Amino acid sequence: MRIALISPLPPEQTGIADYAAAFKNALEGQGVTVDVPFSGVAIAGTPESVARYMATIDWAVYDVVHAELGGGRIREFLALEWLAAHAPTVALTATVHDPERLIWKPASLPGPLAMAARLPRAVYQALVLLADPLTLARERRLARCLSGIVTLTETGARCLEQRMKLASGAVTTIAHGNFTIDEQALPITPPDGPLKLLYFGFIYKGKGIEDLIDAIALLFRQRPEAQRKLSLTLAGGTAPDIAFGDDNSYIAGLQRQLTEAGLAESHVHWQLDVPAAEIPHIIQAHHVLVLPYKESKKLAFLGRMLGTSGALSWANACGRGVISSDARAFVEEVSHGNGAVFPQGDSVALATELVKLLDQPETIGAWSRSATAMGQARAWPRIASAFSAMFKSVSGKSHD
Repeated sequence: MRIALISPLPPEQTGIADYAAAFKNALEGQGVTVDVPFSGVAIAGTPESVARYMATIDWAVYDVVHAELGGGRIREFLALEWLAAHAPTVALTATVHDPERLIWKPASLPGPLAMAARLPRAVYQALVLLADPLTLARERRLARCLSGIVTLTETGARCLEQRMKLASGAVTTIAHGNFTIDEQALPITPPDGPLKLLYFGFIYKGKGIEDLIDAIALLFRQRPEAQRKLSLTLAGGTAPDIAFGDDNSYIAGLQRQLTEAGLAESHVHWQLDVPAAEIPHIIQAHHVLVLPYKESKKLAFLGRMLGTSGALSWANACGRGVISSDARAFVEEVSHGNGAVFPQGDSVALATELVKLLDQPETIGAWSRSATAMGQARAWPRIASAFSAMFKSVSGKSHD
């Protein structure tokens, strides 16, 4: 079988690019030929630019064209639209990383509004909101053309079906794959020394890191003796992203917050721009991951992001439990005995969960065992096998 994968890929530093690279390698391990026609090609995210490039490729040679949708990107959505109109014999599928929407801003604004991106940000955002009924109608048209739609969580699947007005069961759930880590490194026992917490992921606004700092500061005020029993590492990528502002200034803000909170360097450590090969070592050097993500209030007008996180998949692979907020579909992902959930933005509730761990350290081992079992069930070869079966089932089916 030969498929085309339309997706961001490394060296682009995004969670979806990392996912797509692992996904491609895992499929190839199943004997599937995976071409990446967009790799290394500079294509503007406009209908005209995408259409010109799409017309240069013979799409008929592929059994399936699969796209990774999400991350605020437009290019992959436009590519699927073009294929739906110009390659009716090719089966089209997509993994939707941020349901309950396929995209979160217009692929293009109609008429004179197409110039709106050059207007002040607040004006552009207002126009995006006004144009949302048109965007949603466009998403639904494309959704009906897809031979297969995948989400990473059941919560996301059911909500995407409702929002796209698809039949029940039209969206398939295939969990986020994870790498297989040496089992000898997985067992964990309650800590004899400090409870080592880890935030791991991209470091920018929206990840709730401020709430984590506030929670630890609150814990130390309530229990001064906890200063000898807990430490935090902030680790992950810092690539600039225009959607979230300049990362360097954000990190400087976090450092000021740490200073104002009175958290010493002995309590909080930084490990930035972590090489991929070092990720398992860093995670397994800690007892629990903390993912205090917060959802954008602006995006709430357009829908709910009900995806998961690559950091959670790493936690499973490394046999580590997670304390997460209830953002995205984390409630589902942390419902397998592998962690605890607190209301997003509630630093008091997060501090309470940390107290529970300090008082009941045996919980760490229980979470670790459950996470390990999830990691084994979600190993990339198994996930690739599920995708391969889906591709075979839709291959040859044309879209309307």
